[in-house]
Amino acid sequence: MTTKAGEKPFIALGIAVLTVSDTRTLADDTSGATLAERIAKAGHHLVDRTIVPDDLDRIANQVRSWTLSQEIDVVITTGGTGFTGRDVTPEAIEPLFEKRMDGFSAVFHRLSYDKIGTSTIQSRATAGLVNSTFVFVLPGSPGACKDAWDGILLQQLDYRHRPCNFVEIMPRLDEHLQRGKA
Repeated sequence: MTTKAGEKPFIALGIAVLTVSDTRTLADDTSGATLAERIAKAGHHLVDRTIVPDDLDRIANQVRSWTLSQEIDVVITTGGTGFTGRDVTPEAIEPLFEKRMDGFSAVFHRLSYDKIGTSTIQSRATAGLVNSTFVFVLPGSPGACKDAWDGILLQQLDYRHRPCNFVEIMPRLDEHLQRGKA
């Protein structure tokens, strides 16, 4: 991508999308499709996209596997963030977090409140770092995926965004692991 003098170049990231659902297939997964479309439109690479059932171990294993891949910089999950008995995505992923991103949930709920009012409290959207990979846990509705991507992730996953963005700190995410090797 060409840039103006002084402008930073765009850096395409590798992103994986996980839909958590007992009932959806790739053919009818509108939330996963919404994210995949936005990822491509932004110029990033959709490295993988799959669906797993609402099962703690399967969710955790898929996310852990992706975060160990050199091709994947970001994992986005959709689904399983509510309060019903089958909603276990935060329970599966939060124990994997090296660092939590509390601000993501706060900003997501702020954006969501403008669209759906107090119903936003029914989501346990969360985010953090797993194996120095950004992981975002979104609700299962296409609207929530649009809100998170358009209102937060589009800018924070763009190296050109000012005053700061996630891309510029990616080379330093594993500093805590490197300290002991010095």
